[in-house]
Amino acid sequence: MNNERIYGNTPCYLGGKKVSLKDDSTNDRDVLVYGVPWEGSVTWGDYTGAELGPKVIRLNSARYSGYLPELNHMDVFKHYTIGDLGDVDVMPSDTPETMRRIEEFASKVWKTDKFPVAFGGDHGITYPIVKALSEEIEGKVGIIHLDAHYDNHPDYEGDLYARSTPFHRIYESESVRNESIVHMGIHGPRNKPETGQYAEEVGATTISSREIRQSKDLVELARRAYDIASEGTEAVYLSICSDVLDFAFNPGGPVDGNGLTSYELVELVHEFSKLGIRGMDYVEIYPQQDTNDNSSHFVSTVVLYALAGNILREQNK
Repeated sequence: MNNERIYGNTPCYLGGKKVSLKDDSTNDRDVLVYGVPWEGSVTWGDYTGAELGPKVIRLNSARYSGYLPELNHMDVFKHYTIGDLGDVDVMPSDTPETMRRIEEFASKVWKTDKFPVAFGGDHGITYPIVKALSEEIEGKVGIIHLDAHYDNHPDYEGDLYARSTPFHRIYESESVRNESIVHMGIHGPRNKPETGQYAEEVGATTISSREIRQSKDLVELARRAYDIASEGTEAVYLSICSDVLDFAFNPGGPVDGNGLTSYELVELVHEFSKLGIRGMDYVEIYPQQDTNDNSSHFVSTVVLYALAGNILREQNK
């Protein structure tokens, strides 16, 4: 395999080119992908191994082209080039230092003005990425957060950056307009009453999985969520946790029933992208739970739908 398309024995994402933030190799790329192989505090049973996500997502992406016949025969690769930046150099023994490194890396990515896609890792990675974005644009960020859970606990057994806490850190930050946060797809009894109450107190909006399921118009619902996220902000960021999906569509994630279907997720992501998102992440796939790599495979469909939405938005300017 061409050395420009491989990191060690791992292929670059979707056949993209290996690039670096240390030179001008990103200049001819439209999309920049990077991994954050971070596993912080394990908050539930033996659901661990999220740090393996970026590698397995890359491995399984080798199967796919950019062609989406159901989207009017769009071929994403005819419009966009992909650069793979490799992974953030995390430090498993030092969580605050890892958060600093993620923020520093993300800051350099945002400065390229390309469309970035980050693969986790656990959901703790979103806070430093969003913080870096707000500093780059020098304005407020709105967030569409697709997840089964609010992830807004104040801490987890003293860990301020656990996967269940990033939105508490974001609420506390001046970089995000809390009224422009949309928690979307929330469902299930693994949430706690205080998390929903806290989201309401800070002014965030909740759109549950039930509301999505009962909606007669996904496009209109997506526009409503986007209008909230974009009001009073300079950029909208999209963060996706795998467990927003029903476990029937997400065997590599926690067993959360009553979640979204694969169709609902890709349609929502596509609409958000058509309206304009600045970047995105996809987190919390546990490859060791995912015997056939189903969840890791599906990531590429979601990303391609997002990129297709970006293309359509640019064409309609």
